Amino acid sequence: MILDLPRFIDSERSVWDELESILARLDADARAPMTVAEIARFHYLYQRSSSDLARMATFSAEQPTREYLESLVARAYAEVNTRDYTPRRFRPLEWLFGTVPRTFRKHFREFVLGVVITIVGSAFGAAAVHFDSSSKAVLMPFQGLLQTPAQRVKEEESAKGDRLKNVKSSFSADLMTHNIRVSLFTLALGITWGIGSVITIFYNGVILGAVAADYVQAGYTQFLLGWLMPHGVVEIPAILVAGQAGFVLAGAMIGWGDHRTRRERLRVVSADILNLAGTAAVMLVWAGIIEAFLSQYHQPVVPYNLKIAFGAIELALLTFFFARAGRIPPGHSRRQPRSPAHRP
Repeated sequence: MILDLPRFIDSERSVWDELESILARLDADARAPMTVAEIARFHYLYQRSSSDLARMATFSAEQPTREYLESLVARAYAEVNTRDYTPRRFRPLEWLFGTVPRTFRKHFREFVLGVVITIVGSAFGAAAVHFDSSSKAVLMPFQGLLQTPAQRVKEEESAKGDRLKNVKSSFSADLMTHNIRVSLFTLALGITWGIGSVITIFYNGVILGAVAADYVQAGYTQFLLGWLMPHGVVEIPAILVAGQAGFVLAGAMIGWGDHRTRRERLRVVSADILNLAGTAAVMLVWAGIIEAFLSQYHQPVVPYNLKIAFGAIELALLTFFFARAGRIPPGHSRRQPRSPAHRP
């Protein structure tokens, strides 16, 4: 039987791409869980790619394609013969200090996109307040922010006693619930091909920029930093992580240049989306605790410089965590694959 090579490669390319995407996910996280259906699909793709390689063995004119397929099948062979398919219990610390930062770095471009949108939104909000102070009523529909910065600072600094006495826990829980709901909503809007996520992140940036401009213009920059930094350096990145997950979802929905079906694309990124959602939730729990027990207390109760220093330390630790945690030391690997008995 004569093989129509160009047509054969075109028809099988989607199979190779899907196998390569699974291998990439396993390379990024060797302990990534796989369902029975995913394992069966992986074995099918491996067997089919091996068969394709055997059929191409006699075509010297397609040397680059054959070498690519040989490498792909060899990687799949190693995975089949070294992976431990024994079900694993969820290990919170392993997830937090390993899976979380690796997943974040894997989709870092989506996070940067959220940062850029936030910066643009902040610039818009700051400009609006600077050139038209009456825009506060539209941009900041929160009662506590509609008063002048001078009124707010005077009220906060003159408060007597513990203003959140006996309600810290409920206040913190309300903050966590609200922020997690907003974050999950931002993530879910990724199903709108990312348009909804962009709008939500942009609007959060607008509010942030408007508040910052209002207090800085009035000369209360220290109060602003002391108020926002303790919880904001965690809360704002948490919302961006939720947006990051939304953009990952949007990418799977759109699938530019990806020949796999939408269902296959969504299946591949589903674990990463859940990991990012869990990351945002954990961060927002911490932010809610800090906001209730520290951010709401101002000078003279808690010095602003102390609160600012605390926020700066949090930001440094968070940056180090996402940049370095979960990395494999040089010269080490997650697993030691056995050498194949024969070249597939």
